[in-house]
Amino acid sequence: MPEQPDTQITSDSLTVEQAIANLQGEDLGLRVYAAWWLGRFRVDRPEAIEILIQALDDEADRTEAGGYPLRRNAARALGKLGDQRAVPALIQSLTCADFYVREAAAQSLELLENAQAIPALMGLLQNQIPGTLPAPEPPNLEQPYDAILEALGSLNAVEAITLIQPFLQHSIPRIQFAAARALYQLTADPVEANQYGDRLVQALSGADLQLRRAALADLGAIGYLPAASAIAQP
Repeated sequence: MPEQPDTQITSDSLTVEQAIANLQGEDLGLRVYAAWWLGRFRVDRPEAIEILIQALDDEADRTEAGGYPLRRNAARALGKLGDQRAVPALIQSLTCADFYVREAAAQSLELLENAQAIPALMGLLQNQIPGTLPAPEPPNLEQPYDAILEALGSLNAVEAITLIQPFLQHSIPRIQFAAARALYQLTADPVEANQYGDRLVQALSGADLQLRRAALADLGAIGYLPAASAIAQP
């Protein structure tokens, strides 16, 4: 499914200058869309980066449920733009009350490949950050565990292995998959690592299409070659 901005505005007739101006304007809908647009079109101009970082502290755009749509889009955009100046602000965003801001921040920190984020991600994995709220939809997860696990794996956070292992038994399969993916990346012993890869291969034979897709994405992310024959099966 293509990514959608957190707004009803869908016009693509913006210029870079208009998007930057809109992000600084008073119209909340235009601001939310501009943040999405700057990330979608990879506008890595210095002024865009600075304004997106500032948007991570926005208090004006807030839903009745307490979410921060502008912060969500800003966090997502900063990961796509690849500027390391965003790392401290994204780490701070891991403490945001909004579940989806935390999820977007974790995903973007993974993309930015900066190990400075590891301690904060480990703390979030243990739900040690006060004031955060669970996801508003069932199953009302306390934290975006799959995004955190995937980030820790990509950041080579070997110090997090013992924290990740219990998530292999999580009640939600996609979180189990994320844990297996991370442990495959972090485990030095090839034989042990392949056990985690094989676990994802086994998930390809499950009955749930969405779960098979999730496992396939995880296998693609780790480049697990023994999965090739299973993936090729109709």
